[in-house]
Amino acid sequence: MQPSPEEIAEMFKTVSLGAPEHAVGFVMWRMTHRFQREMDQAMRELDLTHLQFTVLAMAAWTNRGGNPVVQAEIARFGDIHPMQVSLVLKALERKGMIRRATRRGVAKVVSVTLRGLEVLRAAMPLAIAVQRRLFGKEGRPGGILLETLLKVDRRQK
Repeated sequence: MQPSPEEIAEMFKTVSLGAPEHAVGFVMWRMTHRFQREMDQAMRELDLTHLQFTVLAMAAWTNRGGNPVVQAEIARFGDIHPMQVSLVLKALERKGMIRRATRRGVAKVVSVTLRGLEVLRAAMPLAIAVQRRLFGKEGRPGGILLETLLKVDRRQK
């Protein structure tokens, strides 16, 4: 037996926020997927997915000080499951963009190659263009959207 349209409407009226656009989680879900689709499209010409670009950028960022970085640190930094980071790094390694070396028999030290840095130099302006197109001035450094998201992110740690 199916509920009546009235029962469905009553459920939304009494136990929800009233409409999907009133739920920040739903709006973020839609925007996240839109952002990922546009990033995938922008990165396609560089033979990268959005996730590969993100992991490559995090690998470069964490390597900028010259200290060895293990893939678990990259996973923590991006709040990405370590196995997923490992799979992405494996793909980036096959493409010649990063190198991984075993340290103490277990940890994988990750370094960005010259090819990886070259691809990242080409990818960054594409990623910034997508961000500016989707989020406008609110998503730029100092913008209200970015500041609010950073504030919420800090509360979760």
